[in-house]
Amino acid sequence: MKKSVFFLCVWIMAAMGMQAQVSPEAFRIWHGGKFSMFIHFGLYSIPGGVWDGKPVAQGYSEQIQAFAPVPEEQYAALAGGFDPKGFDADSIVALAKRAGMKSVVFTSKHHDGFCMFRTATTDYNSYDSTPCKRDFVQELADACRRGGLRFGLYYSLIDWHFPGASPMSAHNADFIPPAHHEYTKAQLRELLTNYGTISELWFDMGSNTPVQSEELYRLVHELQPDCMVSGRLGNDAYDFCVMADNASPENSLQAAWQSAASMFDETWGYRSWQERGDAETKAREKLADMVSVVSHGGNYLLNIGPKGDGTVVPFEESVLESMGEWLKRYGYAVYGAEASPFSRTFDWGVVTRKGNCLYLFSTGKYPEDGKITLQMPGYTLLRGDGKMATYLQYGDDIELTVPASAYKDKIIHVLTLEFDREVKPLPAEPVRAMTLTAHNATPAYSYSCFDYYSNYRSTVEYVWNFEQVMLKQLEFVYTSQERGKTVELTVDGREYLVTLDQGKKETLKQLPLAEVKWGERYVCRDGSGVFDAPSTLHTDLQHPPVRGGRWEPTDKERDEFPCGILSSCFVMQKVYASRAQRVVMEVGAGNGIEVFLNGKSVMKHLNPYRTTFRTETVILPLSKGENQIVLRSYNRFEGKNGYLLRPAAEQAVYRQDFILPDAFTGKNHTLTVRQHGLRSPHADTELSNLRIRLRRVAL
Repeated sequence: MKKSVFFLCVWIMAAMGMQAQVSPEAFRIWHGGKFSMFIHFGLYSIPGGVWDGKPVAQGYSEQIQAFAPVPEEQYAALAGGFDPKGFDADSIVALAKRAGMKSVVFTSKHHDGFCMFRTATTDYNSYDSTPCKRDFVQELADACRRGGLRFGLYYSLIDWHFPGASPMSAHNADFIPPAHHEYTKAQLRELLTNYGTISELWFDMGSNTPVQSEELYRLVHELQPDCMVSGRLGNDAYDFCVMADNASPENSLQAAWQSAASMFDETWGYRSWQERGDAETKAREKLADMVSVVSHGGNYLLNIGPKGDGTVVPFEESVLESMGEWLKRYGYAVYGAEASPFSRTFDWGVVTRKGNCLYLFSTGKYPEDGKITLQMPGYTLLRGDGKMATYLQYGDDIELTVPASAYKDKIIHVLTLEFDREVKPLPAEPVRAMTLTAHNATPAYSYSCFDYYSNYRSTVEYVWNFEQVMLKQLEFVYTSQERGKTVELTVDGREYLVTLDQGKKETLKQLPLAEVKWGERYVCRDGSGVFDAPSTLHTDLQHPPVRGGRWEPTDKERDEFPCGILSSCFVMQKVYASRAQRVVMEVGAGNGIEVFLNGKSVMKHLNPYRTTFRTETVILPLSKGENQIVLRSYNRFEGKNGYLLRPAAEQAVYRQDFILPDAFTGKNHTLTVRQHGLRSPHADTELSNLRIRLRRVAL
């Protein structure tokens, strides 16, 4: 196994301070499979998105019980007519194989609580409550073994049927009461002991406590050490991150991740009245989604929703078969491939890599001049495949001339470039400064979360490439916020631990009051939504940050007020500076915080679980002229929210020298830093204030 893959495997599985569980080989197989089948099938498949003769357009059709809404007794009565004679597990596995999929993930239990397996925990299941008396988990597990596919299970953490669970709600992310948690553990023991090898457990919704998430994570790996656990278990206790439905991250992650996709954004379960369009068009759409996910280092889980009689919708079967035909031709560029080595994106398409090869996919727009240029410093092009393009190398630049025909048909074409050595991620442009900061770093990302609605792209490490002939001494500059923290410092592959506790205090030079003016302050209290905002925020008095919200003037630097769960408040502060300068701000928020300066996010993280208010400091580099500071305080769990935004009383930093035990010669260097001892490798490293000065050494 390659060292980089093994490192990723170990790194992603240190969640909750636990030792790595999944073996390198099991991780390699899961990560390399890339394309899998999701199956949403249950009682909800019978109505197919229709209740009382009317289409139910609100919400996903698998949640029709909540959105119609359907009384519990009427919905449960569907079990009496559940006899899906058309459900043939071997045929579905055969379809997955024709599609080029490497595993199947089946809904063992969705939010409605109806179990698609025989269980001793409740008779509300497909064996005891239906005329068919079938265990669909068993049928698919057996069929996957016969067909040579891996088998995984979806499991809903919420349950609308279990009397000890939270009642049904609109957001499906309720707390899990103790009795419900024990019920979940009992069902997981059955699923993980009665059905052979389970490749992954795809948890969904609900809101566990950190202890509950850890217990379930440990239980899975106790019973099946090589079972990959999905991110929606929550509280950073997982083996792979899961995006929001039909979504991908802004950038590649330094963690295993998966994108779950439905044929149509409107539903996952069968919807009889869904407008489906042309199957070939849909196949190309999903192929483009898949290769985009793979180009960012992820895996793609594509859903089908069989009808109430168990048969696969012909449209979905056609889409999958078309995708399979394409993968027969181009699967070499997908299976086992890694993320693009480039940090930038391209209008003409996407890139994957494997071994010595780069694979270019024509998913975008044909370049106006018909040329694609790639910078590959240090690599020599050996050959380019096929008659689709011509290939030339000028120094570090690879130039491809591509005919327009490569973009005129509906086929996504793949061009292969073979180089003289293994293609690895290309370093970012060298930092042309003597001070390394969060603003000139290349961040390494994961996803950190409480649960589905509090799930954001977290910065887990900062990386800098720079040039310096001799590297021996560094200076750490930090605020009182970082004092006492220990950082993991890696220089050209050598690792050191540095505790930030020996710094000399230095007062920042501040502009006279006449040259810096703290202007109007406004608050917008009625922001709702999830903690996954983009990395930029552009707002003014005419354009509040939330739909239907409004900015109101306030003179309060700190305030607290009642609010609903899953809500945010924003504070906007205008500042004028006659010249550029740094200012230390004191900020505070509830369950999560984000600070924007002139539209760009400079700090973002969730606060520790159920922290009602947390105060900290952040250095803001003000620009000359007018500046805009916006603070977002996020509330996930509480009945109140609040904020704090003001200049810190102590406008000071600490400077601490660090002599590297080893001298680093040569011209080019790579330095990384992350906080040591965090409870999860997915958590934000919270070092946005840290500055590292490169001290020159006399030769």
